[in-house]
Amino acid sequence: QIVPLWIAPNLLTFSGFIMILFNYFLISFYDWDYTASGTSPGLVPTWVWLFSAFTTFCAYALDSIDGKHARRTQSSTPLGELFDHGLDSWATSIFVLSFFSVCSRDNGKTGVSVYTMYIYLSIVLFNFMCSHWEKYNTGVLFLPWGYDISQVVLIAAYLLTGTVGVEVWQKPLLFGYYITDVLVILLIGFSLFLSFPQTLYNIHRAHLKKTLKNDSLYEGLLPLVSPLLLFVLLTVWVVLSPSNILAKQPRLFLWMVGVAFSNVICKVIICQMSSTRPELFHWFLFPLALVVYAAISGLLGWTEEVVLGVFTALVTAAHVHYGVCVGRQLSEHLNIYIFSLKKRVQE
Repeated sequence: QIVPLWIAPNLLTFSGFIMILFNYFLISFYDWDYTASGTSPGLVPTWVWLFSAFTTFCAYALDSIDGKHARRTQSSTPLGELFDHGLDSWATSIFVLSFFSVCSRDNGKTGVSVYTMYIYLSIVLFNFMCSHWEKYNTGVLFLPWGYDISQVVLIAAYLLTGTVGVEVWQKPLLFGYYITDVLVILLIGFSLFLSFPQTLYNIHRAHLKKTLKNDSLYEGLLPLVSPLLLFVLLTVWVVLSPSNILAKQPRLFLWMVGVAFSNVICKVIICQMSSTRPELFHWFLFPLALVVYAAISGLLGWTEEVVLGVFTALVTAAHVHYGVCVGRQLSEHLNIYIFSLKKRVQE
């Protein structure tokens, strides 16, 4: 109720996303290769961790109230729904990539390996995909408590790091296990034994009630094809890279993973909202397959890192361009502004 009625709900959503993005680039400035908290504690100033806790809390709060504010101002639209979930699909990976700087990469004694980071990110993105795959089939977006728990854990982790120091992550917590080990175990446990089974159960229940939006198994599984192929191609690149690209450029590679996933899932969200069939193969898969083949076959040689940088820049630019174009098209079609509650003037 403290939000003025003249503020557009999308402005709340976008403000939260910008805070997440700014915080990510700030941490990246101090810790590009995820080693600052491990090999050289103290390289990241204390205020950065406290600022991370603040931005995470604000983003979480804004993401929680934007829908309520839209209903309060009677401005709920498909554009707002897509804007919210589309930015969430990108923010999900950014939250995780920022957190990796807290625990740092493996230095032989503490930290987590870059491969664990990749698996961790993949599981989080898989959970996000399952929620929207479920809505594609049932018409209902069931959000588990895992999201809220993850935000609270993130905020607590930043506050702990800011007040106690990064050393807290380098000491065994219980039975020789570190805090990072416990978090990874909890994440896998929540995903395999709570989140994914809940998704399957909700789809099964909709099937029994005959409320499924898709009659055939093919239609129901279609949204999973591109995300799974994306994961397979990326995993092949990680495992078979001659130059061990993930170890050399973990931040760049993981950023590319998050952006590519976000674009793929955005198209699934649009199909779910418009009750249309998603494409079998997302267009990102084709250039990615060429890059992966060139990399693992040795054709790229020493230029593999350069190609990764160029490909990441192109994927990011394509994703931003896609988001801007879809936003403008919906804005014109619905006769509304994206960041204002005023009606557009009909030409």
